[in-house]
Amino acid sequence: MGPPSLKTWLKNLADAATPVLLHPDFHKRNLYVSVDDLTAITGLIDWQSASIEPALIDANETPDFAIIPAIPDEGLPDNEPDDPEISKQKARGLKDASICHQTYDVVMTALIPKLRPVRLLNPTIFRLFHYSYTTWRDSAAVIRQEQIELSAGWKELGIEGSCSYNPTEAELKQHAREYEDFEAIQALKSWLKDTLDTNSDGWIPNEAWDATKDTHRAAYDEWIQTAKEAEARGEDMTVAKADKMWPFDAR
Repeated sequence: MGPPSLKTWLKNLADAATPVLLHPDFHKRNLYVSVDDLTAITGLIDWQSASIEPALIDANETPDFAIIPAIPDEGLPDNEPDDPEISKQKARGLKDASICHQTYDVVMTALIPKLRPVRLLNPTIFRLFHYSYTTWRDSAAVIRQEQIELSAGWKELGIEGSCSYNPTEAELKQHAREYEDFEAIQALKSWLKDTLDTNSDGWIPNEAWDATKDTHRAAYDEWIQTAKEAEARGEDMTVAKADKMWPFDAR
C-alpha cells in the first residue's frame, strides 16, 4: 500500500476538528474536592471559560494536576538539605503525579469519543491551528516554525506529494533570529511560572500576594542584571530588549 492521500489526511484532520463543548481550564484552582474523600470532586468553577471549539484546540492540553514535575538535571541545590525523608516524599510525589498523568491520558484518549481522533493523530499535523489565533501573543514566528516543521516532516508523516510551503534560505535565516526571540520569551515565562508558582496569566492567591510581589521584583532584577551582562559581552540581548520581553506589567 502506498502513502495515504492528502484527502485522507484532510479527513483525519476534519475528524479531529469535531466541535466539542469543553471546559478549557481544568486546573487545581478551579476544582473543589471533598474533605472526606480527596478523590471525589464536588465542584468545578470558572465555567464562563467553557466554549464550543474544535476538539484539536484543547484536546492535548494537560491540566496542572496531571503534569509530571520537571526533574533537575543536577543534584540538589546547595541550600536544600539532602534529607532521606524529603527524598522519599519527593519520590512518592513524583510517583503519584505519574499515576495521575497516565490516568488522565487514558481517560481522555479511551473514554471520550470526540477527543480520541485528535489524541491519536500526530500533533505535527494540527499544531499550526493552535497558534493561528494567538499570533497577537505568540508572534508570527511560531506559525512559521510549525509550517517549517510540517514541510520538513511531510514524507515522514506519510503524506503523498510535497508540501507547498518552501521558504528560501534568506527567509529561514530571518525566521531563525525571530524564533530564537520567541523561545527566549517562552523560557522566561516558564521560569517565572515556576519561580512565582503561578500560571501564564499571573494568577496568585490572595494570601500569597505580598510574598509573591517581593519574589517578582527580585526575579525582574535578576533578569535585567543578566541582560546587562549579556549586553556588555556584545550579545544580542540588551536591557531594553529584556524589559520589553518581560510578560507582566509590574516591574
